[in-house]
Amino acid sequence: MAKPTIGTRIKEARENRELDQATLATKLGVATRTLQRWEKGEQVPDAMSVVRIAEWTEANPHWLLTGEGEVYAQTEASQREKPSTRTGITEIPLLSAVPGGKPTLVFHPDHVEKHIVVDDLHDPTAFALVVKGDSMSPRIEHGDIVVVSPKREVHNGDICVIRVDDEDTIKRIRLENGIVQLIPLNTAYEPMVVKKKDVVFIWRVIRVIKNI
Repeated sequence: MAKPTIGTRIKEARENRELDQATLATKLGVATRTLQRWEKGEQVPDAMSVVRIAEWTEANPHWLLTGEGEVYAQTEASQREKPSTRTGITEIPLLSAVPGGKPTLVFHPDHVEKHIVVDDLHDPTAFALVVKGDSMSPRIEHGDIVVVSPKREVHNGDICVIRVDDEDTIKRIRLENGIVQLIPLNTAYEPMVVKKKDVVFIWRVIRVIKNI
């Protein structure tokens, strides 16, 4: 039996609320064919789309993203990522790696390697990524873990995870005049410039966990 994917969970949540694809797509502000591709696994929704799906289907966003936990959150606590027994502590999914060098293929929300414990971030969409490469050295080294918050506002100078077309990278960003500068901290690497229209998302890195 095939392992359930984020697409099958979106379909389950939609059908549980007796919504057809066209109705949910309209509520989400996307084309029906986009929702169809998500459910078929042909494309993966970004975290903010997952949050909107959770709002309209009343499903637990952590369950939608990872398949873990309750389908429907029963309490305020269960609407967060995955609370532990200690107050102010939570667990977030550790997904596959993000490159700290040249952009590479995208990470996938179904590829949850494990969970890590962090201070409560008050963001049900937060997750962690392992950095591969040294373009952000010395601040972020190969093997370090970054915690990413899709909900936090992004400002010039922030270190972010960026998806450009079908490639991901982690860089300091600068936004100006319809372009995005991707700036490495390691001077051995050259900055990159991309058009803002080609950027799928820019998610802020809010914490670095050093690999000791």
